[in-house]
Order: sequence, then C-alpha cells, then structure tokens
Amino acid sequence: MSAQGTFRLPAAAKTARRVVVKVGSSLLVRRGRLRRRWLGALAGDMAQLAADGRQLVIVSSGAVGLGRQAIGDLSRLPERQAAAAVGQVRLAEAYRRALARAGLATAQILLTPGDTEHRRRHLNARATLDALLARGVVPVINENDTVATEELKFGDNDRLAARVAQLVSADLLVLLSDVDGLYDRDPRRFPDARHVAEVQVIDRAIERMAAGAG
Repeated sequence: MSAQGTFRLPAAAKTARRVVVKVGSSLLVRRGRLRRRWLGALAGDMAQLAADGRQLVIVSSGAVGLGRQAIGDLSRLPERQAAAAVGQVRLAEAYRRALARAGLATAQILLTPGDTEHRRRHLNARATLDALLARGVVPVINENDTVATEELKFGDNDRLAARVAQLVSADLLVLLSDVDGLYDRDPRRFPDARHVAEVQVIDRAIERMAAGAG
C-alpha cells in the first residue's frame, strides 16, 4: 500500500478469490479527520479487485478516532464507547460514499467476540456475509465497541480481521498498516530493525517480535 493508497495483491495471492482487507486507523484517520483522498484511492483499488472476480470484505478501524472530537476525554470506557458510537456513523457513511463512487455497494456489520465464538451466532453471521458477497456487496466490519467490555472484546482489529477471515473461509487476509511489513522489532524506534519477508512457522522467536500494543 503506497502513501497514495495504491493497493496490489502480492504475486503469490493472485489466485485468491475471497479476500479480507483490514484497514488500520492510522491510515484512515489523521488528527480526528478522515483521509478522504486515501479512502477514495483504496475504494478504486477495491473496485479493480472486484472487477477481477474477487469477493471483498473490509475490516476497518477508525470509529473512535472519528468520534474523539465530539466526546473529548476518553480516559474511561463509557467515553470511549460514546466516541465509537459517534464515529461509527461517520465511518460507515464515508465507506458508503467512497465505495459508491467506485461502483460498489456496501453494508455495515458490527461484531463482538461472541458472534464468532458461539456456534449459532457464528453461523448466522456467516450466512449474512455469504449472502452479501454472493450479491457483490462489500461488507465493512468493525468491532461493536459500544457494547463490548474490556474483558469481552477482540482488543484490536488485527485479531478481528483474523476471525472474520476464518468466518468467511477467506483465501487471503491482508493487513494494511503504516509499517511496511513484519520486523524483528519496532522500526520506528530501532533504525537497525530487520525486515522479515516471510514467516513459514510461528515459533517463540516470531512471537517475541510482537512486543505489545503499538
């Protein structure tokens, strides 16, 4: 993903038909404002992937960031949930507009961990997503932060995106970030950080590279 928002599938993923794309809030929101040009570029790329016959699901962060200014102090959970409630409306509308301009219909889905863990709710969510994808609609998914508690939530949308990829039996999951890949430590803090191009086995050495949030 370039600074302009140009997204291309890696060569090894050219045959992937069902693709989940996770969008991080740092790419989508800057100082509480939506990066409309970036989102528009992403929507154009999604339209090209759809034209190639792919079914697309977007997992997007950004609701709290877009609602932050309306709420102010986010030190407590109720305020963060209120910011998510305000921002989610703006986020959904922004995706609807951007994807519509690119010729794509969209739908909003909010999930909690229970929706992917409890069998009946898992099957209901899957059936809804399958129905949307079969009709060429792009679901935009976020965590339902307005009802999720600190103990019962995904915690970050990377984990949610992985669950969604399992839910829809995706062929490919792409995590878009402001860091251009996996490093052995944070490249923003350590200039000598080593880029890891491919991971074939997740072992303790790989797990140690994940040093917490951020």
